Amino acid sequence: MSNQIDKKAADNIRILSAAMVEKAKSGHPGGAMGGADFIHILFSEFLNYDPSDMEWPNRDRFFLDPGHMSPMLYSVLSMAGTFTMDDLKNFRQWGSVTPGHPEKDVARGIENTSGPLGQGHSMAVGAAITERFLTTRFGDWMAHKIYTFISDGGIQEEVSQGAGRIAGYLGLGNLIMFYDSNKIQLSTKTNVVTAEDTAKKYEAWGWNVLTIDGNNQDQIREALKKANAETQKPTLIVGETVMGKGAVTEDGSSFESQTSTHGMPLSKAGGSFEKTIENLGGNPENPFQIFEEVKEFYNKRKEELIKAAADKKAQQAKWEKENPELAQKLKTFFTDEAPQFDFSSVEQKENVATRGASGAVLAAMAGKVENLIVASADLSNSDKTDGFLKKTQPLQKGDFSGSFLQVGVSELTMACLANGMALHGGVIPVCGTFFVFSDYMKPAVRLAALMELPVKYVWTHDAFRVGEDGPTHQPVEQEAQIRLLEKLKNHSGENSMLVLRPADGNETTAAWKMAVENTATPTALILSRQNIENIPASGDPYQSALQTEKGAYIVLKPKAKPDVVLVANGSEVSSLVDGAKLLSEKDNLNVQVVSAPSEGLFRNQPKDYQESVLPTGIPRFGLTAGLPETLTGLVGENGSIWGMETFGFSAPYKVLDEKLGFNGENVYKQVKEMLS
Repeated sequence: MSNQIDKKAADNIRILSAAMVEKAKSGHPGGAMGGADFIHILFSEFLNYDPSDMEWPNRDRFFLDPGHMSPMLYSVLSMAGTFTMDDLKNFRQWGSVTPGHPEKDVARGIENTSGPLGQGHSMAVGAAITERFLTTRFGDWMAHKIYTFISDGGIQEEVSQGAGRIAGYLGLGNLIMFYDSNKIQLSTKTNVVTAEDTAKKYEAWGWNVLTIDGNNQDQIREALKKANAETQKPTLIVGETVMGKGAVTEDGSSFESQTSTHGMPLSKAGGSFEKTIENLGGNPENPFQIFEEVKEFYNKRKEELIKAAADKKAQQAKWEKENPELAQKLKTFFTDEAPQFDFSSVEQKENVATRGASGAVLAAMAGKVENLIVASADLSNSDKTDGFLKKTQPLQKGDFSGSFLQVGVSELTMACLANGMALHGGVIPVCGTFFVFSDYMKPAVRLAALMELPVKYVWTHDAFRVGEDGPTHQPVEQEAQIRLLEKLKNHSGENSMLVLRPADGNETTAAWKMAVENTATPTALILSRQNIENIPASGDPYQSALQTEKGAYIVLKPKAKPDVVLVANGSEVSSLVDGAKLLSEKDNLNVQVVSAPSEGLFRNQPKDYQESVLPTGIPRFGLTAGLPETLTGLVGENGSIWGMETFGFSAPYKVLDEKLGFNGENVYKQVKEMLS
């Protein structure tokens, strides 16, 4: 009887998946139909969560990597009761909760936004690291599993190499991944593009690997039992499945394993939608139904899950009573509020590189903001995240008491792991590398912005002043690219990212304060390699630097109405100050200098404040070590911008400053020419 129900439930998922794609006239039915057996067994027998409290922190989590297989996930969740038949009928339509690729919606059971292939399962690795980090601090009573589902395409994506390596190295026994190996991808069969032995590859990384018939529910069940029993290694279940399982043609012959079922409705792919629904036991006239026996089966599972969660919550309540201080700490870890830390206590040296100033802040937070996990892509001594590392230790296999993650040279992997950490909750992920390598991280940064995740990026070596390393390591266009996310609104209507390029050590402290307090979006800190002279401050330097919270503010104000306004961010602000002194001394000009670490924040300020900082009708001059476009919104059409219009060069940074015109003398010259 149980086997009959399991088969019927899996076929029900196939029916709903095919129907969603058919009605939308768009989508990917084949993979969803092939993966139906695994997803049913997982959700009906193994995945532990609380249907009455979907955001329960100690739930198991399921991360879908191939987002195009969203019909499979929406279908099984409809059986679980979080999606309605109307939701499924509106698949891929305007305003629906069932977009073509799933978007984070924890209340309905969607743990992650499935973007480009490879990122979903990499996020799962980050979540598994977080679970180990938390259980180490609070106890195994809160232990739970991280499940993830990957396809042939995800296995091929380069990021899977980094995620697989790190998961195996750390011995993440709480991570279970199902590889839906149907040997078909969008335009070819997999044997056209690869001949690698995936199982041996993962074994070499230290994974426990099981190979099964991915459509045999008994084998799936046994594999999941073995995976749950494994505690020292992550488990990969290689499930050899049939693409489009159950699909038939008009005459009833099999239409399984057809490449065309990967990316188009069955009727367009050459199969018969109606005959397929009949073959699977459904009603072609009304395919959007859950069979009564399946509905009853999932309702019973729902009751079991609620009871099991209640038992675990009772265990937590007992622990909280016995450990009140730890209980309070755990509560603060999972709150949406920023952690309490006195940033004014951070001591900054004079005229330091902002990467060094950032390291001082991280060192001060170490041990005090206890749920920080800082990662670096083999550059901790250069991006100065080692200020934090020196106060803790790296996460290691069997020992997650530290707070630093050494990811090696794998920037995209690091960014994906950080997203997974943020999605799991309970920790604040920070990742550091050179700014030029943000190019490698862009896909994950974009998803962080889309999912509104409070990941902190520490990007150092922010300009051509990297110097002798040459143009390959000197970011020029990167700031313009990242700043676009400041201007793009997220689904909440807010700027999708906070981007801060501080002008000195004190602004760096203020920027870190803003980053930690920003729990709604990602934050980027863009920091210098070279030392920078402190900018003028009125009164206490840190209190003055807190004006950074307005996005732009006046650092040098003339005694009379300004004749010209100079605007920049980062290293260039001190050059503007030098130029302003020359303009004042030589030409008796009234010069206003503005530091603008975030145009996005500045444009959210009241109009009268914006007018006071950048008064209308006053000529403006901008200086940027990036593309001039980074300042056009602040300088305006009638101003002038001195920026980079070529790649950098290999030479000492002071030589580059002189040759490229990034000093007070050239500021003086360019402003004079502009005014004349």
